[in-house]
Amino acid sequence: MSPIRLITGVLTVGVWTLLSRILGFVRDILIAAWLGTGPVAEAFFVAFTLPNMFRRFFGEGAFNMAFVPMFSKKLEAGDEPISFARQAMAGLALILIVFSVLATIFMPWMVLAMASGFAGDARLDMAVTLGRVVFVYIVFISLAALVSGVLNASGRFAAAAAAPILLNIILIAILILAELGFIGSIIGDGIGARHGTALAFGVVLAGIAQLVLVWVAAKRAGFDLKPIRPVWTPEMKRLAIIAAPAMLAGGVVQVNLLVGRQVASYFDGAIVWLSFADRLYQLPLGVVGIAIGIVLLPDLSRRLQAKDTSGGQNALSRAAEMSLALAIPAAVALAVIPVALVSALFERGAFVAADTKATAMACAIYGLGLPAFVMQKVLQPLYFAREDTKRPFYFALAAMVINAVLAVALAPLIGFLAAAVGTTVAGWGMLALLWVNRTGMGEAAQFDARLVDRLWRILVAALVMGLALWGLQKALPNNPDTGGIIHLLLVIGLCVAGAAVYGVVGLGLKAFTLGEFRSAFRR
Repeated sequence: MSPIRLITGVLTVGVWTLLSRILGFVRDILIAAWLGTGPVAEAFFVAFTLPNMFRRFFGEGAFNMAFVPMFSKKLEAGDEPISFARQAMAGLALILIVFSVLATIFMPWMVLAMASGFAGDARLDMAVTLGRVVFVYIVFISLAALVSGVLNASGRFAAAAAAPILLNIILIAILILAELGFIGSIIGDGIGARHGTALAFGVVLAGIAQLVLVWVAAKRAGFDLKPIRPVWTPEMKRLAIIAAPAMLAGGVVQVNLLVGRQVASYFDGAIVWLSFADRLYQLPLGVVGIAIGIVLLPDLSRRLQAKDTSGGQNALSRAAEMSLALAIPAAVALAVIPVALVSALFERGAFVAADTKATAMACAIYGLGLPAFVMQKVLQPLYFAREDTKRPFYFALAAMVINAVLAVALAPLIGFLAAAVGTTVAGWGMLALLWVNRTGMGEAAQFDARLVDRLWRILVAALVMGLALWGLQKALPNNPDTGGIIHLLLVIGLCVAGAAVYGVVGLGLKAFTLGEFRSAFRR
């Protein structure tokens, strides 16, 4: 097998992810304008969170963290990788179908487990109804994630990275149809009821579309993943043993999400505020961190199989260098100009100035944790590539305790922001544990001198950029057209100016070079 080109792969995944996130912002702008922070919006966000939460177990999260290294090594060794992938898909499909039926039955209790503040009001019934529609999404998106893992392991990243775009295209289209009155409501006649209904059915349709896309791409690439009857083989037993700790770790991560949603459910509008703030910091995290993790895991797995220590160290160091060069300035921007970003994107229609202020505060707190969230994606493949899923579980457990204690203890003092503080501090704690415990993995787990030398240069360039953004924001006019096209263009210009300052200072300090950019894009 030919080696995976790290930079090319990250650029491919990153560009497609960026396009998906931009469309995601369009989707969220429509939701903010037509649903605001009312009960339908909160009910939908809770309902949609449920399948997304559990997909971290079965989809691109825990299960794939065990599946991808095993499949990558079989692919490298030529040890019947397609047969292994078919067996894994059959077993996963059976588990997902059974789980979806049980979730549909117990949906009221699942909603209350995530948002007990809904008890006794209309949001509970709406969230249960929407949740029963949406939850089947987990079957399609988790199987799509497994097929994407097959494509990624073979160095084919485009189809899997492009698939999420279908979700946003379909949701945007179906929201517009609901606004035009072509779609009815299954949750009453309140504000946004048609839109909430449309979103729920649109999610399911998008899940089917994403699965079809990657399935066809895999078949064209020579991986015919036709359905077979599930069989409990020794390989499936080994996969289950490796996946179990990763799934438990995924469960711990989801407890963090549950804690945040529980805290937010007691403050009107907070679930929407946190969701939109999450969307903002997830943009750089998705474009940088998740893209790095998707490409780095199969690359490290195959290098370990080939005993390529120096290649593994170089891949890890370049991944960390790229991640920090992009994540640190993004974190500074989220912390310095969150109000400008939130107001330009979301403040229109039912989403008012008070919503902007609350969302911006959460966004700034999440931004402070962005470098930690991104670097987790760089360091976790060190463990998963070695089929070590136990220690990340223990680290996640420690992070869960940190998050839960802070979120619950601080809620009476700072309200819904306690959820964001808990998430950010827990993220840095998780990173510290991943960092300290990697030392026994040899040279392949060490960063090289080039990364160490460039880190301070990146930090200085980001600091100068932050000062420039602060000053330029002060110079912006008090535009009465908040949320309008003029305001949006001004904020885009602000971001472009900040990026230019960072680029010029970074090049001057040799935090990166023009030659590296040209080389990356030529690939």
